[in-house]
Order: sequence, then structure tokens, then C-alpha cells
Amino acid sequence: MMKILTIIVSYNFEKWISRCLNSLQASSHPTDIIVIDNCSKDRTVEIIKKEYPRVRLIANKANLGFGRANNIGMQIALKEGYDAVFLLNQDAWIGNDTLAALAEQSMRHPEFGILSPVHLNGSKSELDKGFASYAQLASTKDLTTSQEPIACPFINAAFWFIPVSTLHKVGGFSPLFYHYGEDKDYVNRLHFHQYKIGYLPTVYGCHDREFRKVSFEGFCRAERVYLLSEYANINYRFTQAFAYGILAGIKKLILSLSKGNLKYAKGYISIVATLLVQSKAVIQVRKQTKQNYANYL
Repeated sequence: MMKILTIIVSYNFEKWISRCLNSLQASSHPTDIIVIDNCSKDRTVEIIKKEYPRVRLIANKANLGFGRANNIGMQIALKEGYDAVFLLNQDAWIGNDTLAALAEQSMRHPEFGILSPVHLNGSKSELDKGFASYAQLASTKDLTTSQEPIACPFINAAFWFIPVSTLHKVGGFSPLFYHYGEDKDYVNRLHFHQYKIGYLPTVYGCHDREFRKVSFEGFCRAERVYLLSEYANINYRFTQAFAYGILAGIKKLILSLSKGNLKYAKGYISIVATLLVQSKAVIQVRKQTKQNYANYL
């Protein structure tokens, strides 16, 4: 039986603690659990210490971001001889047989560096909107009954089952990304190292997130993260990456100016300037992540 470490990065986790942790404790395949708390302002740490004494807790003194915090858990998994890690969002929970199926299919299909269950919404009534888009599914009616994994170009990191063989070859999350974009960058690196990412259509996890109207600040953050992920994408030659990252941002800046949209033009000026400042770090990360090594772990 695979030895699995479930890693949960938390920040103000109180709302979801019982659903998330109880689902793991009810799993038909046992898993050890580590919560890496990014300096929550609510009762997260107190509740875990009091009500979940078997859950390992690391209470950070500052918010390290999603990637760095997960890397701490991955380092522990490698050091302590786990066979796989399961990255689980704090606002998510799984079905009883989800981990068992992921472990079984991961052993049967080593070509998949990451496996995920189907992502449902928080009410379990329909597919999570983001997952539906990645998997090109309109609804749960489109799911097959096959036990075999189905490959996708990308699946967000709400439920990632990663065998340690992937960690040894691909490593952990890149320090270029603080919060958002870490998973996109990781999947780009996964493909470079000849792995697939996919989901199992017969098991599920619920992701309790709402899709809200995106603010201007949120739009700029998403654009910056996307262009940075293109700039850092090691599946491109550097000239291609520069074009898809920097030059694409400049093109959007010019387009905004041509439409008289000064607000968005200023946003793209800031984005492009930030990416240019990061160029030295991007070049170093691109070089480093091409190596078959447990980078950042």
C-alpha cells in the first residue's frame, strides 16, 4: 500500500476544516496529513491543535505563499520516505475512495506525473467551472465510467496526486510565483519532462469556491501571472518565451493605447516592467528546471 502524505496549505482555514480533514480521515486509503499554515488570522491553528491532534501542523510566522509552503511538505515527504504526496486545497474535500483510486492508477500509469479526481463544486451538484473548462466537459453527464486516467493539458492544483518519482525529476514549485500561477508553471515543467497530467472520471473532490466578477486589480494580476508563466515556459526556446511573455504584453499595451484605454495601458506598462525586472531570475529558473532534479526541494 502506498504511503501518502496529504499536504494542505492553509490561510484562515476555519470555515472548511471539518469537511476537509474529516474527508481525509474517512478515506478508504489511509494518509498522513500535514497542514502548513500561512499565518492565519482566525482560529485555524487552535482548532487543529485541539480537535485534530494526529494532524501534523507547521505554523509559519509569515505568509510564505502557496508554492513555498507546499514545498515544505514535499521536502518532508522525500525525507521521510513517502511514496506520493496529495496536494489538497483548504476549501476542498474528497470522496471516500478517491485516494485509493488515485494511488492504484498512479502505480498502473507511471506516465502520469500528476493525477486528479473530477472537480465538483462545493454543493457537489455540478462540475467546478474551471475544471469543466480544462477537461472540456459541459456537465457531469459527459463523464465516462472508465477507470483509466484521461489526459488534459492542464488541471489546477486543488487536488494533485504526485508520486515522489515526479518530485525527484521535476521538483517543487518555482520561487518565481508567490500565489497564483504556480500550478500552470509546474504543469509546463511536467510536460517538458515527458509526463502527462490527467483525471480519473470515477472519483471526485469538491471545491468550494465562488466565481466572482474580476476586479481591475485581479485582471492585472491574472495577466501578469499568465505572461510570467509564458516567459518561464521551458517548452519554448528563450526567444519564443520572450515573445509570448514580454512582447505579448507590449502588444496588449499598444492595443490598449490604440483604443484610448489609458487605465489598461498603464496596467500593462506595470506588468511589462515587472517582467523585465524579473528577467535574470526567469533565465536562471529556466536553466535550472530543465534538469532532472528535485529543484526547490
